[in-house]
Parts: sequence; C-alpha cells; structure tokens
Amino acid sequence: MVARRLDGDFDYIVVGAGTAGCIVANRLSADPRKRVLLLEAGGRDNWIWFHIPVGYLFAIGNPRADWMFRTEPEPGLNGRALAYPRGKVIGGSSAINAMISMRGQATDYDHWRQLGLNGWGWDDVLPAFKRLEDHFLGESEHHGVGGGWRIEAPRVSWKVLDAVADAAVEMGISKVSDFNTGDNEGVGYFHVNQKRGRRWSSARGFLKPVLSRPNLRLETRVLVDHLIIENGRAVGVQFSRDGETLKARARGEVILSAGSIGSTQVLHRSGIGPGEWLAPLGIEVALERSGVGRNLQDHLQQRAIYKIEGIRTLNETYYSLMRRAWMGADYVLRRRGPLTMAPSQLGIFTRSDARQERANIQFHVQPLSLDKFGDPLHRFPAITVAACNLRPSSRGSVRIRSKAPGDAPEIVPNYLATNEDRQVAADAIRVTRKLMAQPALAAHRPQEYLPGPTVGDDAASLAKAAGDIGTTIFHPVGTAKMGQASDPLAVVDERLRVHGVEGLRIIDASVMPTITSGNTNTPTAMIAEKGAQMVIQDTWG
Repeated sequence: MVARRLDGDFDYIVVGAGTAGCIVANRLSADPRKRVLLLEAGGRDNWIWFHIPVGYLFAIGNPRADWMFRTEPEPGLNGRALAYPRGKVIGGSSAINAMISMRGQATDYDHWRQLGLNGWGWDDVLPAFKRLEDHFLGESEHHGVGGGWRIEAPRVSWKVLDAVADAAVEMGISKVSDFNTGDNEGVGYFHVNQKRGRRWSSARGFLKPVLSRPNLRLETRVLVDHLIIENGRAVGVQFSRDGETLKARARGEVILSAGSIGSTQVLHRSGIGPGEWLAPLGIEVALERSGVGRNLQDHLQQRAIYKIEGIRTLNETYYSLMRRAWMGADYVLRRRGPLTMAPSQLGIFTRSDARQERANIQFHVQPLSLDKFGDPLHRFPAITVAACNLRPSSRGSVRIRSKAPGDAPEIVPNYLATNEDRQVAADAIRVTRKLMAQPALAAHRPQEYLPGPTVGDDAASLAKAAGDIGTTIFHPVGTAKMGQASDPLAVVDERLRVHGVEGLRIIDASVMPTITSGNTNTPTAMIAEKGAQMVIQDTWG
C-alpha cells in the first residue's frame, strides 16, 4: 500500500503525547522557527474522569483510556497474568495514574552517573526537576515555581491513615513533610499532581497551553507503524489513521516518546532490536540492538489488606448513599474530599532489614480495599497496606508478536525471578505485619485479610504469599536503556541518541538504566525536560 505524505514539512517528529512527549513538544516548539509534529495513538482528554482525581477507578481497564495490555502468566506470581495499564490519551499514563509526585532518591541518579552516564547525577537532574515545577511549597533549594507541573498537598484526610503513620513512628520511622529532597526515607503524605482538586496531567500542564502555536501540530488517533530509515538515518515515520496509511518526514530528528512498551514496539517494527526476535516475524533487521525490549524493570507490590474496627474507611462510605451524596457535594462546592483522592495517600519508605544501606521498600497505604482495580470496594471496613521492592534485581522483556501495529506485545516482567527479590518480598510482608501490630493501631483491632493469618512466617511461605497477592504499580522502565557503546544492552547514549542510527532519540521512561526508588512518572518528566534541552543544544551547538 502506497503511503500518502502528510502535508507540511517538519523539523521534529515526536511519537507519543504522553508524559514525556507533551513536555518535549512544548520545549521544542518554543522556537517559532522549528516545526514540530506530535503523533498520539489515543484521543483528546475530553472525558470527565480524566480530570476528577478518583477517575482512575474508571479509566484503568477502560479501552477509552487504557491500552488494556496484559502480562504473560508469571511463574513468580504462581502462574497469574496481570493487567498492565498504560494511558491511551494525550497525557498518556499521567492522565490515569496515581498522581504521586515522587523523584526517587539522590543515590539513584548518582548511580546512573557512576555507570558512565555524565550529566545524570543528582546535582545534574535537580535543576530539571525544579524547572518543571509549580510547587505549593514555593521556591527553595529543593523546589521550583512557575513551571507547568503543578504539585499540591492532598485535599482529603483520614484518621485511619494518621493512625498508621503513628504506628510507623512507633517502629522508629521518622515523619517527613517532603519526600522529594533526595532522601525519601520516612513516613508522610504524598504530594500530588493536582491543581485545586483536579488532576494535572502532562497534557494539561505542557501541551494544551501551547497548542495554539502555529508551528506545533498534534495528530490524535494515529498508530505509528515504523520509522523511515535512509542511509542509517531516521528521516520520518509511517503511520495509519482511519484505515489510511500516511507518512511524515523530519528534517531534524525523530523522537520516540511512546514509553517502555510503545517505543519498544515501534523500534521492533522498524527492524531495530534483537535479530533472533525479529527475523522469525518476517522483519528485516535494520540494526541489531539486543537491548531493545530487554532490561524491563517494574515495581511489584504486595497488597496486604487488614480489616479494622471503630474508625471510618472509604469502604463503608462508598456503600452509604448519604455519604456518597456528601462526597459529590464536597467536590462540586469545595474541590475537596474523597473525590480528590489519589490511589494512595500515605507513604512509608523504610528498609526491609537492617542490612540495607538505604530505604529499599515503599508502602502505599490506602483507606480502602478491593480485590483488584475495576472491582467494587469490599463491604467491610478495611485498609490496604501495600509494600514494594524499590530496586528489584529481576529483569523482564517486551517484544512484539507480529508486524501488525494493532497487536498487543508480549510482556514478561519476570517478577520475583531472583532469590534477592523473593527475600525482599518476604521481608516486606514481615515489616507490614510488624507495622500493623504497633500500639497506635491496637484500638482498631487490625485483622489480616490478605495474605491471611494462616500464612506462616518462614521464607518459603511468605515468598509464595507475595506471588499470590503481588501486583504491578504500573512502573515499567528500562527497555531502551541508556549506556555506553561498550554495553551490549545499551540502546541510547547519555544524550539519548540511539546507538547506530542518526537523527533518532528516545526520550521516555524506557531509557532508565535502573529503576528509580519510587513512583516513576516524575522522573520520566525530568528525562523529557533534559532530553528536550539536549535536542536543542545539539541542534545549535
């Protein structure tokens, strides 16, 4: 089929209008002399649940908002396969995620620098974090104001979460007011990407304010098939829309910002990746890069659930018509209350055992419980206390199943594949039980519902329990890792240029060599901010 050329000439083509792509398009189109084409497979964010924070309950698992991916059955999860949500709308996953503003730990980025990635240490990335922000705490050595990424304190409180925070203090964990100063060890409330009680996605903060620029063109509901590569240089992309095949060309660079899943798919369909994966699919190998689709890392959480007594949770509120009416009125009138809730409100960063040099597990504590996203809340009062390993050693993969762009990829996170990860998972459940046994919670008589009181304390029982209750927190990274040319799995260099292809960069979460110690949306935004500046600097010298 002959592809029709999209009218217009472009300096940059950005594939993906998610968290990263919106920022990249914003920064590159700031120069009125440069024409930018932004391609997005999803649609506009013209659905109310993209903007009311609790709307994640309706967006995740809905094909209007979610790619609806699934993992393969996971041996580490005792044969279970998981839903693997990814945002399918402008703003990408920032339009359906937990809204938690979390940079990770300074040591994460210093480790990247120690891998030979100059310009990626904590002191290097902090200015980019600050440039992005419009932080409610104001300008300081840690935070910035005036940026497009609005960050606010939560607008709802729960006494049961206060009690859990007090229990953490009784365990020796210090209270903190800000997790984003470089060391996030402690207990406190998450700051959120919201503005006056509304979700503040990357699209709202960075794309929609500049869509009136005449040199920025957004095309939605287009599915990129492959890159156009001529004489070793990426010069454009081929894509489809409403059954028509089109192509667009770039005078400058093509930038993949489709995420750890989407960017990998485009690279594979373009013949860039492991030859042993691509050749059987009938794809001619344009560039052998064995790391494309490998090195997948994700945070697996053990969702422990505890029944409690004598204190309110969202479970019983949800089933009271009067309270639900009050919740709606509180949101309409004051933009406050449970409808402003992020999926997790209270965070705890601590160590799974005394041998750890820094916090290596993160708790997401919620005043509610349910079997899984999309299911109704339980009818009994309960809270969820979910612990995850911040720096897993297991590595997974993403690979396409066919040349057809609409086919879902094979996603194999390989959770709990190493002895180290199984040990941390078991220890995290032990820490959870210790937390819930503290005097601060005694009056509420916590009763373990999951993994359940019959699960023993030995390592084998706890590791199996972790597999039974473990689920993703939706943080896939690393499938196109940054690394030096000598690294056989490296896909991009320290300036995010693809090794072996000129005119092609990847600017999204897939370039992380190792996962950050916390939620990954804010680090992805930072990568976009730095990556866009690199494009500009390399263009002008």
